[in-house]
Amino acid sequence: MVENGVMFNDLPDPFARFLRDVSPEKPVLIAGPTASGKSGLALRLAEAQGRAIVNADALQVYDSWRALSARPCVGDESRAPHHLYGHIGRNEAYSTGHWLREVAAYLKQDPRPVIVGGTGLNFTALTAGLAEIPPVPAEIRAEADLRRATEGHEGMLRDLDAATAARIDQRNPARVQRAWEVLRTTGRGLAAWQAETGPAVLPPEQAQTLVLMPEAEWLGARIDQRFDQMIRDGALEEARAALDHWAPERPWARAIGAPELVAHLRGEISLQEARDAACTATRQYAKRQRTWMRNRLGHWPVISLP
Repeated sequence: MVENGVMFNDLPDPFARFLRDVSPEKPVLIAGPTASGKSGLALRLAEAQGRAIVNADALQVYDSWRALSARPCVGDESRAPHHLYGHIGRNEAYSTGHWLREVAAYLKQDPRPVIVGGTGLNFTALTAGLAEIPPVPAEIRAEADLRRATEGHEGMLRDLDAATAARIDQRNPARVQRAWEVLRTTGRGLAAWQAETGPAVLPPEQAQTLVLMPEAEWLGARIDQRFDQMIRDGALEEARAALDHWAPERPWARAIGAPELVAHLRGEISLQEARDAACTATRQYAKRQRTWMRNRLGHWPVISLP
């Protein structure tokens, strides 16, 4: 099969068994780490059962990144309806809460889409609820951005309450910054807000759920192959278009590979060095995704890959 322009003939056929057994009436949720084949499986299901595909990836919402975020290609988009892809500008505010509201509205129109992506927080918000946390003022966001730029995220991590620090991914600067911003804004820890989470939009028992869980070496080879395809598909040109707007602390700039390609375009590293660093960062990110999904989506059915 072809996924994002890359031929993948090694997809297992537990996939075929999954496709055969899916209820045509329920919405389907497909999670998994980057490059694990989620989009290809979602497209196969959408075509087989006449479904639409809804994005659950935090970077694929941005119009700046088609190639670099591995959004479905134009050809794939012509084969089934795709929603919540590339509809947000780089300067627009967008969060899990924004995404959840859009998905909730969409489900009222179409109760049986395939919702697919690698952002686990979106899936837990959808199936377990999301706390209604007040918005962070621009001045506090700017303060957090400055602290992160000058001292890293470790200082903010030390400021967090114990319950929140124990709950979040402490190695993820964006998650630490978000928790610090909430504490700074409200005077309450993120864990306290999450304890008041409202009802789920889509409880997991009302959907068919699946996690793809690849073996690291198999996934690593796909990550390398896919990044090379991203370059052929225009990722370097996307990074060049972002140069005048580059703000590494902003959510849109967190696309893996973007900092490395920007560094290359500024003459700081070679394209080969950018490619190697981006592939390494993607492998590290995929490892964090696998760990997170085992811990937080461990009750979902799993397809092990390869």
